[in-house]
Amino acid sequence: EIKSLGQGHPGSLWHTGRWNQIPGIASQSQREPLCPCAEDESGAVVVQTAPGKVVTHRGGTITLPCRYHYDVSAHDLDEIRLKWTKVVDPMSFVDVFVAMGKEHRAFGSYRGRTALQEDGAGDASLVIRNVTLQDYGRYECEVTNELEDDTGMVKLDLEGVIFPYHPRLGRYTLNFHEAQEACLEQDGILASYDQLHTAWLEGMDWCNAGWLEDGSVQYPISRPRDECGRKDTPVGVRNYGYRHKDDEQYDAFCFTSNLNGRVYFLKTYRKLSYPEALQACKKNGAQVAKVGQLYAAWKIQLLDKCEAGWVEDGSIRYPIVNPRSRCGGREPGVRNLGFPDKKYKLFGVYCYKKAGEGSPEKGGGKPGKWRPLQV
Repeated sequence: EIKSLGQGHPGSLWHTGRWNQIPGIASQSQREPLCPCAEDESGAVVVQTAPGKVVTHRGGTITLPCRYHYDVSAHDLDEIRLKWTKVVDPMSFVDVFVAMGKEHRAFGSYRGRTALQEDGAGDASLVIRNVTLQDYGRYECEVTNELEDDTGMVKLDLEGVIFPYHPRLGRYTLNFHEAQEACLEQDGILASYDQLHTAWLEGMDWCNAGWLEDGSVQYPISRPRDECGRKDTPVGVRNYGYRHKDDEQYDAFCFTSNLNGRVYFLKTYRKLSYPEALQACKKNGAQVAKVGQLYAAWKIQLLDKCEAGWVEDGSIRYPIVNPRSRCGGREPGVRNLGFPDKKYKLFGVYCYKKAGEGSPEKGGGKPGKWRPLQV
């Protein structure tokens, strides 16, 4: 893996092993733009990208590494076209960034957030700032001269957390498109198989099948039992295959990443109904936390609170980092008490406040640094 260096840094650490096509390049500190190999008399372009993946988090800055070699005597630099695209599926691509000579252009949501690194001749690396959840995925770096071209692939991964989700209507009520929307509404996106598999390796066990971003339906089992496909079946990510996106209904596996703010349990003198909880967070200069925000606070900011509270979708949840007997079991996680009556049932509330909007529980004040919350 190649991890980002955080905000303000490009985050491109060049892998010290072999490159995809050309051996011998050990690190980014080697500024020599051409590979240590014989000149290609045909003038062909050869592209190098980092093996494995680059890793950052939402809001971070990352560089997608890509360098190229070509016969400088055969082509002028201004004749070289650099193009970055995102691979949506094997037959679908989204334009990200194009450069030819001094002309540069970014597309769609990448406008204003992307630029070439331009670390000497032969560098086609792309810098992406303020990374979003939607930036996750595979990118293709294509370098073209008048007659020849070559491409390389870079995978962008995000640090974050998977959370299973179903709405108030109950389990298995979402088709694929509704699952996509449900994740977005709760500050997430549909998870990829790789993300779900990583969560399973870390111990995730969930007995309900959910949609993934590729249109497949799967679920992770770490403890086989009869109610989850029989006790004698092996552990693993179980796969229902690709299902009909409009007609079939399942839960969703959502993914979210780093928060640009903080989730906190609001201290109030009494328990609240859901409408009262909305107003209490608003009065405190915040909003009721979404499910994904609560999961991110639990996983990344280590929020640990043995107090049940409202979250945005009308469910009651609470995050436990350090399990204890009075707090719902032996495993860490976000406990879910379901969807009670919003008008008559009374609980606490989890609020979310964006960074720079004042200190939690004071409803204003000067913005300052916030630290991971550990209770």
